[in-house]
Amino acid sequence: MWSTSLARASISLRSNTTKTCFGYSKIHRDTCLQLHSSASAMAALVIAETDPTRSQLQGSSLAAITATSQMIAKEEPQDNEIHLLMAGFSSDSEAVKKAKGIQQISKIYVVPSPNEATEKLFKYGVAEWMAPCIQYLQDKYKFSHIVAGASTFGKNIMPRVAASLEVSQISDITGVEGSDVFIRPIYAGNALSKVKCTDPVKVVTVRGTAFEKAVLKEAQNLPVEELSFTPETNASKCVKWLSEEVSQSERPDLTSARVVISGGRGLKSADNFKILEALADKLGAAIGASRAAVDAGFCPNEMQVGQTGKAVAPELYIAVGISGAIQHLAGMKDSKVIVAINKDPDAPIFQVADYGLVADLFEAVPEMTKLLDQNAKTAVHS
Repeated sequence: MWSTSLARASISLRSNTTKTCFGYSKIHRDTCLQLHSSASAMAALVIAETDPTRSQLQGSSLAAITATSQMIAKEEPQDNEIHLLMAGFSSDSEAVKKAKGIQQISKIYVVPSPNEATEKLFKYGVAEWMAPCIQYLQDKYKFSHIVAGASTFGKNIMPRVAASLEVSQISDITGVEGSDVFIRPIYAGNALSKVKCTDPVKVVTVRGTAFEKAVLKEAQNLPVEELSFTPETNASKCVKWLSEEVSQSERPDLTSARVVISGGRGLKSADNFKILEALADKLGAAIGASRAAVDAGFCPNEMQVGQTGKAVAPELYIAVGISGAIQHLAGMKDSKVIVAINKDPDAPIFQVADYGLVADLFEAVPEMTKLLDQNAKTAVHS
């Protein structure tokens, strides 16, 4: 309801006063129309989230680029461009070279950092540093849209960006019906709302599983503009990079894996997640968890799938010992095939599952692992 009320509040831009969630802010009608006119003829800006281990854009950003291309395709004039902001990188970095292979991109902005500490603040999307940088670009180029993936990265940055620009944010969109009309889920995904935004610049986050990912091809000869920028706000001065702890795993990333196996409170302990690890090894799967399992301390927060965790849409999703709370279903019900294993035949998870197995997970999962192992050995011998 929060984002819906924000969008509704922005509809009164044609009057001399517009109501926002922060109270009343006076905006002159002529100024708004002038901003909108100049922005719509310019470009849309996508905020890049990168994978620091592979020096390339995350899937959430690639999906955001696809969504942005749909927005500007429905905007007049139709020769608008998509620009990409890669803060914390230099023009000759490997990540920028790879980003040049995205066909929808027309220009890249980079913000090199003088030292590793400030580079990390940009690359990892610290809002106190990123938001002033985005506002600086917006003041300079008047973009029609500012878009990011609805990942932890985007959720951290974009609300501050919207507040600094005094516009409403449209969150977690799953469809585009116009340059200013978007589809987004409400009530934990049980309903879809159509939102029209009349703000001069649209600040949007995109659900990564709802759009195809932009394809990386051979690098183009794109213009790259280096910006010399260091935020001087009170908030940015209060932030200092100390250290990072990165958990290393040979498993595929949860949000991009072809197969995901998630465990719930039914596993009863953190040690019992090893049962899922054996099955995941056979299937080449990523491992996720329900919020109940995370809250119980069975696994870390980054494994959580659901409305307050990560949204996934793999080809195969196996839910083990998960009852199927609404907030969990919101993060995985777009999966192509859903398999549920639960000893409770009335568990809500079976209502969305394509295949259901009413059984004790401590018997069913090891048996599945054993059968997969036997099939693998048979295939090798044949």
